[in-house]
Amino acid sequence: MAAITVHHFAQSITCHAWSPDHSMIAFCPNNNEVHIYKLMQEKWEKLHVLQKHDQIVSGIDWSAKSNQIVTVSHDRNSYVWNQEGAEWVPMLVILRLNRAALCVQWSPNENKFAVGSGAKTVCICYYEQENNWWVSKLIRKKHDSSVTSVAWHPNNIFLATTSTDGKCQVFSTFIKGVDKRESKAGTLDSKFGEQIIQLDLSFSWAFGVKWSPSGNTLAYVGHNSMIYFVDDVGPSPLAQNVAFRNLPLRDVLFVSEKMVVGVGFDCNPMIFAADETGIWSFIRFLGERKVSSSPSKHGSQFSEAFGKLYGQSKYGLSNDTVEPSRTDGVIHENCINCIMPLRREGEGSRIKRFSTSGLDGKVVIWDLENQEDLFNYL
Repeated sequence: MAAITVHHFAQSITCHAWSPDHSMIAFCPNNNEVHIYKLMQEKWEKLHVLQKHDQIVSGIDWSAKSNQIVTVSHDRNSYVWNQEGAEWVPMLVILRLNRAALCVQWSPNENKFAVGSGAKTVCICYYEQENNWWVSKLIRKKHDSSVTSVAWHPNNIFLATTSTDGKCQVFSTFIKGVDKRESKAGTLDSKFGEQIIQLDLSFSWAFGVKWSPSGNTLAYVGHNSMIYFVDDVGPSPLAQNVAFRNLPLRDVLFVSEKMVVGVGFDCNPMIFAADETGIWSFIRFLGERKVSSSPSKHGSQFSEAFGKLYGQSKYGLSNDTVEPSRTDGVIHENCINCIMPLRREGEGSRIKRFSTSGLDGKVVIWDLENQEDLFNYL
């Protein structure tokens, strides 16, 4: 099985992030705190509890180079945490929001980070050395609803966003004095906040946007059980969509140029891959799943669908005597809302390990190393 370790840290987890060496994990147990655990002698020990937010923490990101943690919350605030000795010291970020902050991500160069919000705006935050504070520039009047996710292009300039108006948009975030003109972005003539492209592929809420390692492909998901792939992002993009029968996804992760892992309400990671011609399709579920061999009884399919509708947290709970098609092999017992890469040295842009967390309070580490049928896509 692809899952190698399962850790049950809390009753529910909103989001999580890993330290640069993957020895520590920071997560929000669905409240206004951030807990930091460290693996000591094959056992996870709680080291710190970051307490500064007043409402639920909705986003965490841990920078790989500078070892800084950024958090955002429904209290409309953001903090950058620096480790000084044995303590984590917060620094307030001036966001200027009047609605909740919903998501956050460091840029590849870690000289700025993006915050999506319920105020229909995106904050691009950077550090001002002269004044010793974090300030933000806002991308306004581009979204018609809450910004649910943000993703940085490898060039450190482009930022992709999704929102509950069903749109996926790409913006330029070039800031004079922060970004360098020598970058290979190819779009350095664009000004801050300029829209590069708007994708109206989804007619429902959009979530979980990500770029491929090269930045040539963009993927995001809709609440209509569809995933969208866009190549050649620019004036003439090439778009594909893949529909599936299962529950909607919430987030995605490129593990290579040709393979994407999607997670969401189905509680089981889904593998999507592109063939030699560049056509994307659903491959299989990553967790073990088998279909009952017993003959189906009248109404069993309806009972299963009825259970999905009312959010049975544990699969197999059914009023029917027939075993449902879902199995106990599914590790997560509730919606998976976060997926994070676990990069190792020497792997390049490919990702063979990643972690997921969900509303069941579990953090699961998955390994693609022994999945022989997926080797061609890695």
